Amino acid sequence: MLLTIACIAHAQSNNNQFAEVRKVIEASNAIYADLANKNDGSILTRYTDDACLYPPNMAPICGGKNMLAFFKGGPKVHVKFTIQHLYGDPKSFVTEESFYEMADMSGKKIDDGKVIVIWKKTSAGWKMYRDMFSSNNKAKS
Repeated sequence: MLLTIACIAHAQSNNNQFAEVRKVIEASNAIYADLANKNDGSILTRYTDDACLYPPNMAPICGGKNMLAFFKGGPKVHVKFTIQHLYGDPKSFVTEESFYEMADMSGKKIDDGKVIVIWKKTSAGWKMYRDMFSSNNKAKS
């Protein structure tokens, strides 16, 4: 059964129906850190109005006001996302599995990890609906 699910997910992530969604996600991922670095709330343009963040070691953060507080004053970084898989229904909801590498503004690597994002098709285009992320490194005490 697990092999069947893995094969379906792999087949869907390579399906031509996902080409449009992949382009949108890659474009959004490419400017994600730049928007967050602005510290002006423009990062919220990537998310649905009813979006939630699921950061590590914290309770879920839902809604624009709470998400803005999470992003406000965060460190300025560069982030590169590498999509591993896309699956779901390219007409309504798509799940993205990606790896990330994070560097400080001088280019020094400071973290790497993984993300799972559920993208929702809205009247304004594809937006992040649920965003879960965690580091591959041990938490610093």
